[in-house]
Amino acid sequence: MIPFPNHLPDGRPIQDAAPEVWARDLVQVADAGFDAVDPTDSWLRLADLDAARRADFVAICKDLGLAIPAISTARRSVIDPQHGDDHLAYSHRVIDTAAELGVGHVSFGFFGPLTPRQQKALWFWTEEGVRNPDDPAVYRLAVERIRELAAHAEGCGVRIALEMYEDTYLGTARDAVRFVTEVDHPAVRLNIDIGNLIRLHRPVEPWAEMIELCAPHAGYWHVKNYYRIEEPRTGQVMTHPAPLMGGTINWRAAIRRALELGFDSPFLVEHYGGDGLSVCAANRDYIRRILSDRTISNDQGV
Repeated sequence: MIPFPNHLPDGRPIQDAAPEVWARDLVQVADAGFDAVDPTDSWLRLADLDAARRADFVAICKDLGLAIPAISTARRSVIDPQHGDDHLAYSHRVIDTAAELGVGHVSFGFFGPLTPRQQKALWFWTEEGVRNPDDPAVYRLAVERIRELAAHAEGCGVRIALEMYEDTYLGTARDAVRFVTEVDHPAVRLNIDIGNLIRLHRPVEPWAEMIELCAPHAGYWHVKNYYRIEEPRTGQVMTHPAPLMGGTINWRAAIRRALELGFDSPFLVEHYGGDGLSVCAANRDYIRRILSDRTISNDQGV
C-alpha cells in the first residue's frame, strides 16, 4: 500500500475515513491482479481501528478477494526515546489483531520518523535519518522488547519479521544476524529488505553477500530494487527506484538462493515513485515466473 497516501486531499487521515474511502484504494489493488494485501500502517493502522471498523475493512477485502497474510509497521520503534512505550503497546495490539484475523506474519523495525530534511527531499533516503544509539543499555532494551513481543506472538501462532534498515541495530547484514541471534527466539526472523540498504548514497555490502548471510534467518520479506551508480574516482553514489528485474539486485539469483537456504514466507512487493502499483504488479508477476522455474520447482518443492 506504499503508493497510496495516508491522508485525503482535505488533510483528513485515511485512518478516520469512511470504509468507502479505503475501498477505493483496495479496488485498485484487486484490479491490478492482487489476491492478497498487507495493510501497512503507513497507510492504515488496522490495530487501532475499533472492532466494527476493523470488521468493515475485513469485509471489503473479502468482497474483493484479498487475503491478509501479513501486517507491516513503519517508524514505530519500540526503543524510540519519546514514544517507545507507546509503540511497544501498539506492537502488542498489532500481534493481537493479526491473531484475531488469522494473519500469520507481522513486521517490526527500529527506524524512526522521517526528519524534516527527509520530508523535503525527493527521495528521503538521500538525507540522513534517525540513528539507533551506540548504547549497550538501549541495545539490551531492544532485545528484551523483541523477546517480549516474540513470546506474545508465539502464543498467538504469529511470526515476527524484523526489518533491515540503515543506521539501526539491523542496519547491515552482520548487525541484523547478530541481533536476531541475540534475540534467539523461534518466532523471530529477519525481514531482509536489502533494498533499504542498496539505495543508500554511501558504500554498502554487496547484495549477494547480504543474501548469503541473512537468508538463513529470513521470514516475511519486503522486496524492491534500485539502480545504483558508483563513481570510483570521486566516491559519488546515486540511486533511483527500479523494477525488480531491472535494478542492481539480481532478484532471480537472490530468491533462488533464499529458497535453497529454507525461505518459506510471503513476499511483499514495494516500489517508490511513478505508478508504484503497476510496478508492484509487474514485480509480483516476475516473482511468480521465478517460482515457477522448473529447476526451482524440482529442487525446492515449490
